[in-house]
Amino acid sequence: MTENDGFGNNLVWLSVLVQRRYAQICADHDLTPVQATLLCVIKDQPQGMGELAQLLGVAKNALSGLVDRIERRGLVQRETLQRDRRAITLSTTALGKEIVDALYADVGRRMPDIAGVLPADERHQLADSVARITARLVASPMPDAAPQGRQRTVAGADHAGK
Repeated sequence: MTENDGFGNNLVWLSVLVQRRYAQICADHDLTPVQATLLCVIKDQPQGMGELAQLLGVAKNALSGLVDRIERRGLVQRETLQRDRRAITLSTTALGKEIVDALYADVGRRMPDIAGVLPADERHQLADSVARITARLVASPMPDAAPQGRQRTVAGADHAGK
């Protein structure tokens, strides 16, 4: 038995802690986690619907439903491109930008204390390790998100009432 035998299990439990905290922060901003994640993705740059579906690892029809709900709340807007009227980009509205900026700041303040049980040097080491791991996500979005030919839906993850 090696010292890393429980590493996978510990990562799962860490994920549970992170997801619970993220869900609470999102709820405090009247967002579901998937709505918040979508807003964070388009926070600084509009994205095409196809790219968003791929990045988030969701089916296009599920993404459309999610976008419909947050568009009704005035948080995002769809725009068509002049060169291809079928291509739609999604961007935040002024209200959406205000909410996602506040969410982003809140996540930055409240998430790191999950590692508060660690001494400062270990927290810094963990932060560096997490940054290296998540850098892969930027280079190759959602590398293990869904099996080939299948995509997740967000129907169960997003509350229709929001």
